[in-house]
Amino acid sequence: MSTTIDLKEMTTPDKLRLMEALWQNLSTSPSEVTSPEWHGEVLAERDRLLDSGEETVIDWETAKQQLREELQ
Repeated sequence: MSTTIDLKEMTTPDKLRLMEALWQNLSTSPSEVTSPEWHGEVLAERDRLLDSGEETVIDWETAKQQLREELQ
């Protein structure tokens, strides 16, 4: 089956619904979705930075607030 979707014709809410449907479908078979090698390298580097104290973790609400302040 082949489906063609003209993304330029879709509304933003329709695009978001499509993304959610795609993600839900992909997540039913996680073994078929592999991360690229560079992703593991990035995660390892972030772990190293956290372990060494070079980076810290903040909660999501604080991060959103900081982003809002930076974008104003």
